[in-house]
Amino acid sequence: MTERQEIFIGNGTVVTGGDDVISGGAVLIGGDGRVAAVGPETTLRADSPDSTYLDARGGVILPGLVNLHHHFYSALARGLDPGVAMNNFPEVLDRLWWRLDRALDHKTIGISAELALADSIRWGTTTVFDHHASPAATADSLDVIAAAVEWAGLSAVLCYEVSDRNGRDEAQAGLDENFRFLQSRREDPRIRGVLGLHASFTLRDETLERAAQQRQAGDGCHIHLAEDPADLQASRDAFGLGPVQRLVRFGLLDDNALLAHGIHLGNESYETIANYNATLIHNPESNANNGVGMLDLPMAAGHGCLIGLGTDGMSGAMLRSLRSSFLIQRGTRQDPTAGFDVLPQLLGNNVAVARRFFDEPLLGELTPGAPADIAVIDAPPPTPLNNTNLFAHMVYGMAEAPVRHTIARGRVLLKDFEHQTLDPREIAARAREQAPALWQRFHDLAYGTQYLGD
Repeated sequence: MTERQEIFIGNGTVVTGGDDVISGGAVLIGGDGRVAAVGPETTLRADSPDSTYLDARGGVILPGLVNLHHHFYSALARGLDPGVAMNNFPEVLDRLWWRLDRALDHKTIGISAELALADSIRWGTTTVFDHHASPAATADSLDVIAAAVEWAGLSAVLCYEVSDRNGRDEAQAGLDENFRFLQSRREDPRIRGVLGLHASFTLRDETLERAAQQRQAGDGCHIHLAEDPADLQASRDAFGLGPVQRLVRFGLLDDNALLAHGIHLGNESYETIANYNATLIHNPESNANNGVGMLDLPMAAGHGCLIGLGTDGMSGAMLRSLRSSFLIQRGTRQDPTAGFDVLPQLLGNNVAVARRFFDEPLLGELTPGAPADIAVIDAPPPTPLNNTNLFAHMVYGMAEAPVRHTIARGRVLLKDFEHQTLDPREIAARAREQAPALWQRFHDLAYGTQYLGD
């Protein structure tokens, strides 16, 4: 790794991700891309006179955020009219998303990834778990996304969405792409692979069996789980088991299993998830947008489930996702005291889960030796900020504030609100050139997928 100049981030309040909040604090980043020192600015500045200074302008300096569930490929769906009514979630899948993913080619896959990555950087997210699908361009699709991630400067865990909804050949192609990429990135410090699966109701037993046979211990899987009651009903009708029980049957439920949504489950399933130390990923904005219900956080946590947070393709704004969940919890439970029971742990849980996939035990902390993943939020605290009220400052202040600087592994990706590695305006111009043809391919495609039929 090439040594870069030291960077000094000062004039802010440092939230270390551990036990400390330092008013008038600063972070010194070494030329190796790791945190060299954290403490009061007056103390650290004297020891690093030649470093490049980044001014937090009174804002909050905190570890870079982690997004456990994203869909980069959704970026070019903005404003797309499916041209047909969508009255429930299965119809949304069939008539919108499963036509869009079939219309993607390598060029639009790359542009979608760049758009999503630029948005993630804009909101201080430095590690992203993406779930991809492009049945007409499956082979090497993850390499296209990985190239965009490398150019952007972020860290990512990528997968391809295996499904039988387009037939057995496509399911095998998805498995091949997953395991090819996963094997190629086992030693990569910034980009890793994981087995991607769509959802139980579009996966035959034989496909899950092949997936289980091909994966190595610790590979884990990233799957949609009980996002809608259709997943449970179709799985039980076709296989006699619910989605969680099918994962157990094929040995796919473990501590590296990433279970997006998990809304419509019973007590036994939550207990099983907890017993296997798998992760439930809460996606509040997407769930509200699709009208599928909302994860009962206190109930799932009460059964011992580890719960993380994602955006499910809605955006890269993790603090906004946290705030949305906070407000939705209060509204749906009709309880103005709700939200402080489980939600304050979610961002920390995201970090803990990310550490399972990267060889970085200090990821998500601002402490000497940690990878220098940092977000500087332009939200000067108007009242005292400490570890006991940090969550309240996040949902009532930081979540609505822009990010001034984003640094990933010591590389400045956003400086004074301006991107340094990606040009969102240039990417948007290329996207506008490609969107009409993509949308035309979309409209040329039929819908009416038989999820588990031959």
